[in-house]
Amino acid sequence: MTTPLTIASLHAAYRQGELTPRALVEQLLGDADARGHDPAWITRLDRDQLEPYLARLAGESPDSLPLFGIPFAIKDNIDLAGVPTSAGCPAFTYTPEESAFVVQRLIDAGALPLGKTNLDQFATGLVGERAPAAYGVPANAFDAAYIPGGSSSGSAVTTAAGQVSFALGTDTAGSGRVPACFHNLFGVKPSLGLLSTRGVVPACATLDTISLFTLTADDAAAVLEIAAAFDPHCAWSRRHDFAVHGKAYGEAPARFRFGVPQENQWQTDATYSAAMHTAIAQLEALGGEKVELDCSPLLAAARLLYEGPWVAERYHAIRDLLERDPQAVHPVTREITLGGATPLAVDAFDARYQLAEYQRQADALIAKVDVMLSPTTVTHPSKAEVAADPISVNSRLGTWTNFMNLLDYSALAVPVGFADSGLPVGVTLFGPTYADLDLLSLGRALEQRLDLPLGATGLPRPALPPLPPARNGTLELVVCGAHLDGLPLNHQLTERGGVLVEATTSAPRYRLYALAGGPPARPAMTRDADSGAAIEVEVWRLPIESVGSFLAGIPAPLGLGQVELASGEWKSGFICSAGALHESGEARDVTQFGGWKAWLASSLAPSA
Repeated sequence: MTTPLTIASLHAAYRQGELTPRALVEQLLGDADARGHDPAWITRLDRDQLEPYLARLAGESPDSLPLFGIPFAIKDNIDLAGVPTSAGCPAFTYTPEESAFVVQRLIDAGALPLGKTNLDQFATGLVGERAPAAYGVPANAFDAAYIPGGSSSGSAVTTAAGQVSFALGTDTAGSGRVPACFHNLFGVKPSLGLLSTRGVVPACATLDTISLFTLTADDAAAVLEIAAAFDPHCAWSRRHDFAVHGKAYGEAPARFRFGVPQENQWQTDATYSAAMHTAIAQLEALGGEKVELDCSPLLAAARLLYEGPWVAERYHAIRDLLERDPQAVHPVTREITLGGATPLAVDAFDARYQLAEYQRQADALIAKVDVMLSPTTVTHPSKAEVAADPISVNSRLGTWTNFMNLLDYSALAVPVGFADSGLPVGVTLFGPTYADLDLLSLGRALEQRLDLPLGATGLPRPALPPLPPARNGTLELVVCGAHLDGLPLNHQLTERGGVLVEATTSAPRYRLYALAGGPPARPAMTRDADSGAAIEVEVWRLPIESVGSFLAGIPAPLGLGQVELASGEWKSGFICSAGALHESGEARDVTQFGGWKAWLASSLAPSA
């Protein structure tokens, strides 16, 4: 394909009459026929099987269906109605009558399923080398001597190779991020429960999520918007509306703080260390402030995944097959999974207690910053290296991925460049639950700066259109008096999760008054364009959910409105109208002090 398979590029071609979904599918099927057997796929739909999906698009357009005519692939542990689901094991195969909830939502939005992709059997592995001989092992799209990454190997390969626009994978321990890193793709590991897992063969049901492989951040955001819907028939689905929580994908903020593990904790080889340094420099160029953090709690939590009783969940998922026909399971998968047959219930509680302690420490750690940056993985091994030591090499790849679902975090694998070998390298942005759009917005900013080719196609990345500013679920609030850092009412901000963003001044168009009453003494700031002055203020960031209770506690004659800062920005802040000020009784003009703290320090201020 010479036309990029991004959603925007295909929709532009459809609108201009240069292409139709039927013509696109015919071209993609022709390319597949020319390639012949491709172990990245387990099942490819033929022309007859695709016809109902194409016919359904008659009379529709990109204006009526957001994924109109967009081809995608499905990891073969996710159901597509009428097509076998194998989970990478011929003996396990069944044919579902219904598609997985997420798959059906994508089809309803106009997307075209081209088939089912190969994987590490039962989604156990990060190498992409644990498929049975009956299916073969996918080749890395950049260099066949190197592993494709797993377990969602086929989904990454087909997306990077330009065979589909995006693909579904799954991610329990890194299976949606490591293959993305190895293929110059965005890999979305959504917050747990954001995407329904109904119709997904479980690996660890409590930790599983469907993941997304895309060529661009915009495509990831578009697919996520459709796929992320509450499913009342999925026990693990969680209801979350980003808009209600004040979040929106868009242009990244001009200022932010990003956490980085101490370099002695990276455990990366020279290539992946360089990728981290590249990402750090780019984030700083975008306006980010680096904060180095001791990430020991994250790494300790990661070790629990395979050293603790969660392996028993993997055993639970395929216990019947292991007992009935153990030879049907890949030898490495069998060795790992059988370890889950023996843990005691007390072991599970011990691990859960450990995880709770790590969770508290990790949450406190990442609360210090707006976003976290880490390696996606530590190295890119060759197929020969994995064959020689399949378990320990796989374990190293999960150093920075295994803790994410245990700690209920959201994550995004982001491509950042290429090594001297020609293989792609990348990093991961991560944050708390439901930070998904924040991560994508910052990932988009990195994408724009780095301007890498699309996947393994060699095609240039289309220019990114401007977007409105992202919204991150917080409100920046300007305070000028008793809520300032160190003053009596500051606790009303901090107990609601408020974080100090900056100390600055208002535009030189305000007057500051000390109101009668107290304690504590309270100010009022009013706008006076003719004889106002600059007033010292602080900007605090509050979670949007806490603003209502804060607002309810503001006494008359004060309220929240828009305050102009010295930078020219307008932000929500404390205001008082001139009329209300006079009605409130005696008020002293203290504008000449330039700020509330200076007034309190003066001999004219009350002593209490």
